[in-house]
Amino acid sequence: MAKALVAGSSAAVLMLEILAGRLLAPYVGVSLETFTGIIGVVLAGIAIGAWAGGALSDSRDPASMIGPCLLLGGALSWLSLPLISALGPQFDDGAVAITMLSLIALFPPAAVLSAISPMVAKLVLRDLSDTGTVVGGLSAFGTLGALVGTFVTGFVLVSALPTRLTVIAIGAALVIWGILTHWHLTRSLPTMTAAGLLVLSGIVGVAAGQPCDHVTTYFCANVIVDDEVASGRSLWLDGIRHAYVDLDDPTNLDIRYIRLFASVADAQPDGPIDSLHIGGGGFSFPRYLEEVRPGSTAVVLEIDGALVDLVEDELGLAPSDSLQTQVGDARLALADMSAASFDLAIGDAFASRSVPWHLTTREFLGEVDRVLRDDGVYVMNVIDGGGYDFARAELATLAEIFEHVRAIVPTNGLDAFKTANVVLIAAHSPIDTSDAIALDEADGVLWTEAETRAWMSDAEPLRDDFAPVDQLQQ
Repeated sequence: MAKALVAGSSAAVLMLEILAGRLLAPYVGVSLETFTGIIGVVLAGIAIGAWAGGALSDSRDPASMIGPCLLLGGALSWLSLPLISALGPQFDDGAVAITMLSLIALFPPAAVLSAISPMVAKLVLRDLSDTGTVVGGLSAFGTLGALVGTFVTGFVLVSALPTRLTVIAIGAALVIWGILTHWHLTRSLPTMTAAGLLVLSGIVGVAAGQPCDHVTTYFCANVIVDDEVASGRSLWLDGIRHAYVDLDDPTNLDIRYIRLFASVADAQPDGPIDSLHIGGGGFSFPRYLEEVRPGSTAVVLEIDGALVDLVEDELGLAPSDSLQTQVGDARLALADMSAASFDLAIGDAFASRSVPWHLTTREFLGEVDRVLRDDGVYVMNVIDGGGYDFARAELATLAEIFEHVRAIVPTNGLDAFKTANVVLIAAHSPIDTSDAIALDEADGVLWTEAETRAWMSDAEPLRDDFAPVDQLQQ
């Protein structure tokens, strides 16, 4: 029983830690900073909880505290849901916001559940000569429980169940287990006051709203109907508008950077285009190419299979021989593709507003270059601000692979106090020497190659062993 208590409470802490990434994403995004903040706060909770549990065990009977800790841990797990829902919109992204939101929602259950291990150790220890065996054994089972919780949650639960439902289930399991444990150790049940508070926390947790209508493996997603165009739909992922689809008119591109993609594609030689899309989103751009370039083919690499299903169900995506989707990590999929297969490659993969770092490096772009034909073009959207360090570093990386690079920036320039979409273009042949890329004046300005390289300046290229994308991005 001691081993089960330590393993189970440790498993619950790690399960909540992994699920927290999905719970916080709609408010603070998904980035290295998000998981750094979550992991740091949970570790702090484990440390403080273990210390407090040990101190309390020396002054009180641990048998009377283990069950209540499980009960309180379950109740606090439930309460983390309304806390995140209520406070999440008050925070922007950034390290401070991530840490504060994690402290409020995750620190309490992590600390309470982590207090159980030293209480169990105190209860089990009968002879100082067995201290090493008892403490070491319990520590091993605690770690084993944490491993099981990590693997089951990350590999199974996240894709099988909605995140909030999983948190509710974890809380319920802890509460039931706490009642049974308290009865076993003390032959008593929780007081009426405690029972009432448990019921109230459970109701509040279950009733807590969530900011999305659809929960996929990676995203909190909403599909919003356009008030002005009846057939228009916007796809929002983790609180950011990622795509616009007109169910009746694939050429209606309501998002600026997608129109910039279209301008680059329109400048390519007449005829069908074989395109590769790194990131699917709402699939608006491959459907545009299918409409304006009859006979074109598109291969879309999208990591989130549930998102693809959502786009098919609500945004009218109809897979065909000419528009194929491969579900999985784009970098792994790219490595299996034949060389010189595409005329155009589009980089449009995002976790919130950050490009996954392994899709930004010299090694990855070398694979993009391999699958492009000699006259192929790579176009990439990045979101950046401040000094635009990430956009400049990505340009420097592209310049190591391709002979020619150019950037399309907002018409009113790059405002250091705002974020902006910057579209980067790379090719082995000169880009738009005949001014064929026709841009709407409101959409952006195509910098010359000289202007682009001057802006890129001495930015350091990204590589697999050095790609601090989240730190560079503002």
